Amino acid sequence: MKIAVVGAAGMVGSRVLTEAARRGHDLLAILRTRRPAVLPPGVSTAEADAGDPERMATLFAGTDAVVAAARPAPGQEHTVGATTAALLDAAAEVGTRVLVVGGAAPLRVPGGGLVIDDPRYVPPEYRAIAGASAAQLAVCRAHPAADWVYLSPPAVLEPGTRTGGYRRGTTTLLTGPGGESRISAEDLAAAVVDELENAGADRHFTVGY
Repeated sequence: MKIAVVGAAGMVGSRVLTEAARRGHDLLAILRTRRPAVLPPGVSTAEADAGDPERMATLFAGTDAVVAAARPAPGQEHTVGATTAALLDAAAEVGTRVLVVGGAAPLRVPGGGLVIDDPRYVPPEYRAIAGASAAQLAVCRAHPAADWVYLSPPAVLEPGTRTGGYRRGTTTLLTGPGGESRISAEDLAAAVVDELENAGADRHFTVGY
């Protein structure tokens, strides 16, 4: 499978590259400026702005799937909707599927309410990026033509160990016995590639331990 990864230098994107490479996929890392210190062998690279649909369509042509894992810089959260729309436009133009790695904000909390409104999972300093992820999902749902799937991580996503094990859910946050909600970036990457290889039935899903 030929996979383009947008935001390939980031925490999630770089690990998706590693996971997909170990499974033998043909990879294109799309970078804005910053290159990862080390790329898996055989990965092609291209520099591009994710908000440029014409450039993205050129790069997406001939791919089987796109992983949109770019995140805005602090203070630029308001750009997420337009960037996501541009990526969806580009993917729709060339007929390739897009997996958008978003945020936990639009998930429901077990027992009721939304993650974005629960300070246990979204403290005040993260409200801006949480709001951006909720808007991002709305952009996906409103797009008239793109073939997309939206992955909401759990509340805590950070570098860790690849175990290859995780639970999969739909639109409700997955939590442990104490209410904790987490996954390593490595296991999130495994979930991303699992979805690309064997697509589930849900357009919005989540994973967690």
